[in-house]
Amino acid sequence: MKILALDTTAKTATASVLEDEKLLGIYTVNTENTHSETLLPMIKSLLSSLSLDVQAIDAFAVSIGPGSFTGVRIGVATVKGLAFGTGKKCIGVDAIDALYENLSGFSGIVCPVMNARRGQVYCGLFDGGEKIIPSSCMELDELISIAEERAKKENKKVFFVGDGYELCLGKDIYGFEPTPELIVYQNAYSVGKIAYRKIVAGEDTKDTELEINYIRKPQAEREREEKMKNEAAK
Repeated sequence: MKILALDTTAKTATASVLEDEKLLGIYTVNTENTHSETLLPMIKSLLSSLSLDVQAIDAFAVSIGPGSFTGVRIGVATVKGLAFGTGKKCIGVDAIDALYENLSGFSGIVCPVMNARRGQVYCGLFDGGEKIIPSSCMELDELISIAEERAKKENKKVFFVGDGYELCLGKDIYGFEPTPELIVYQNAYSVGKIAYRKIVAGEDTKDTELEINYIRKPQAEREREEKMKNEAAK
């Protein structure tokens, strides 16, 4: 089964093609260019380099968030369009789960962390493959405190992964272990591997059923609610 997987939840744009769980090719860009500019050319170039066309793909996978609201929408909309146009199945993958997949072979506590702005991060915490903290939005110091407490109790190393990794650098974190640069950022191969396992488990879906997992409401909606709350209080 050939799977085309995408992740556009953060600054990094990444696309990969898998044969079941085997990586055939991957294309990753980590620049200031918007995903609307880079994603489709990336997909086209990747498929061309593998001598494939979109009809040769059996399923389309995408990271559905949390993350950048615009980035998530671009990735999901792209997969919805590809799945609809080809009549193939599609699979949504949690961005936090996909980041953990980057380090799933590591021994220790793994904390996927994404910069959610406004002093917060999207995050999770995994220990021995078990998801201790589900995909959440909280202050970075709160996540660090939870990770340190568990690391001290179990005498384990702590790994951070995701575009929020840089926010952790310079902090005195108990058990902190550097993550190799190559696997710090979003990786479409990880999205594809999880997607394959979900397909095998019968968890694929139709394009019309693919939903985004924002976790936190978009900023415009939060500001509107705050404005209405303030006006009501007058």
